[in-house]
Amino acid sequence: MSQKGHKRRLRPKHKILAAMSALVLGGGGVVLVSQGAFAGQDARTAPVTATIDCPDVGDKLTNVPDQARNEVDANLAQLDTQVADAYKQLSSGRAKDKALLGGLKQQRDKTITTLSDTLGKAGAKPAGLNGLSACVMKEAAAADPADDPAAANGAWGAAQQGAAAQQAAPQQQQQQQAKGGPARSDFVAIGNVKPNVRKPGAGAGASTGSFAVQCGRNENGHFNPDNVIVAPGVSNGAHHMHDYVGNKTTDAFSTNNSLAASGTTCTNGDQSAYYWPVLRLRDGKAEKDAAAPGGGQDANVGTILKPKQVTIDFKGSPVSKVTAMPRFMRIITGDAKALTNGNANANASWSCTGFENRQLKDKYPLCPKGSDVVRTFNFQSCWDGKNIDSANHRTHVAFADANGNCKKGFKAIPQLVQRIVYSVPPGAQFAVDSFPEQLHKPVTDHGDFINVMSNDLMAGAVRCINDGRACR
Repeated sequence: MSQKGHKRRLRPKHKILAAMSALVLGGGGVVLVSQGAFAGQDARTAPVTATIDCPDVGDKLTNVPDQARNEVDANLAQLDTQVADAYKQLSSGRAKDKALLGGLKQQRDKTITTLSDTLGKAGAKPAGLNGLSACVMKEAAAADPADDPAAANGAWGAAQQGAAAQQAAPQQQQQQQAKGGPARSDFVAIGNVKPNVRKPGAGAGASTGSFAVQCGRNENGHFNPDNVIVAPGVSNGAHHMHDYVGNKTTDAFSTNNSLAASGTTCTNGDQSAYYWPVLRLRDGKAEKDAAAPGGGQDANVGTILKPKQVTIDFKGSPVSKVTAMPRFMRIITGDAKALTNGNANANASWSCTGFENRQLKDKYPLCPKGSDVVRTFNFQSCWDGKNIDSANHRTHVAFADANGNCKKGFKAIPQLVQRIVYSVPPGAQFAVDSFPEQLHKPVTDHGDFINVMSNDLMAGAVRCINDGRACR
């Protein structure tokens, strides 16, 4: 993927995208409505949390030539903004579900046609994209308190009492929090989870070493709602706030050249960009971004938690030596849209200190007193040997199988493992930032990485890992 320059200006259409992103109101894609609003039932029935479920066009792309990439990325970001604007209309009551979905389909038809034509001019027009324009209303019944394992130990009740005792937030922010989730059923006491971690044993040809990188805990306060991998050149392309360590200048407008010229928070000179969605206490308090895109405007509210500890390690393969990652390789692990996309690309991993042999994919952990919340990102460790990125940002890398083997045509690379620890008050309600329509579900957690290590530093990491040494 070729990139030139830094801080390129938004084109007029991109400026419009950024402005539209800023219009996401209140709960964004999340609205509490009665079942009768969608199913013709009595409006007095139990409320549900409704989202709009649209096919992920970007995930279906298999070939985007470099000359078409900027326009394609802009069109994909526009599709996200159109969905966000539809939520605004739904939450304000200005449009009924059928009319809303019909208008959204028309918008998506036009944008997808433009995207297809752009690819066609580059000689890579895909088939079947127009069939992805229709969206549906997705309903999730409100959780029954009896379904929550934490209710038995009073953890959830303690969280609610604590929130009630705090100073009341502005009415709009309270509404955002109510509409945006998470649900009681999204939490589970870690003591109720059985051990479930299995690690393959190391074979004769294994690479058993490790390479640790110390990059701090974002003491610099580097936050933005951009995603330069998926939506380069588009402000608020993520619709949620990211926490960064490593490269000091990473934002939507970063290029390979600007990343290579940037300073870093890493002690060994690693200029790589490591970033993930922030974790917030759902405490009703107004954070600095309460009225900003990616924050309150996108239903991400509450106090941003600063990590207690961040560890970044590169590990080997249980069956082979590893080969160096190319500079500027991009890897995304997990799926920010797993609630609507399904779990095929989900890779969330939640736990508590002292219980890390129990990992959760679709629940937030409630940790006992003295134990901290842990997020772990185990990145893909197999590479196609050719590409630093792919059209859908996934197919150039892959996970090893249960025994540690890469699929045919792929080779083992150092596996990035990020472990982020948070001190969360016992029983407190918390949630990861997300796209509004994803309801802050734990399964949507994800991590992003751009390798900007120098070739010499990467070579040194590979030697340590292949020689079985622990280096930092």
